[in-house]
Amino acid sequence: MDLKSHIRGIPDFPKPGILFYDISPLLAHPQAWRHAVETMAASVKEWQPDILVGIESRGFLAAAPLAYVLDCGFVMCRKRGKLPGETIGHLYELEYGSDAIEIQADAIKPGQRVVVVDDLLATGGTMAAAIQLLRRVGADVRGAACFIELTFLGGRDKIDAPVTSLMQYDS
Repeated sequence: MDLKSHIRGIPDFPKPGILFYDISPLLAHPQAWRHAVETMAASVKEWQPDILVGIESRGFLAAAPLAYVLDCGFVMCRKRGKLPGETIGHLYELEYGSDAIEIQADAIKPGQRVVVVDDLLATGGTMAAAIQLLRRVGADVRGAACFIELTFLGGRDKIDAPVTSLMQYDS
């Protein structure tokens, strides 16, 4: 199945000069969505995860059904202040400033096998930060997975774990 035919490019969103890769048509097409989830599950299964960690917010849409299919847990990695209870955070640098992500303090047990999931891998900054945070709390990060990879931005080079992606865009 040609999954790229279910991805919509939206120019100048969220700001001028950016081409946004919208997964909404993929989510709306039941056969394409099922195919995407099942194909990704087959790749991620090899890492034998105990937990999938979805990165806010579209990563939740990818990680939750994958966790269901793989019969493993799901944890949210969110921006600062969005999770209830005690959290553990990680501050990281972006091209123009900094940002912070958090997980709940009791979400990951030391030694658990974890795969980090997002809808799209671009520059790799947030994915790399999530991996650093998870390792800091004792996770055994087995890999990173995404539906779309913008290879021309080199994000994979920032990820010090195996990466799998369903669709790659070279420009």
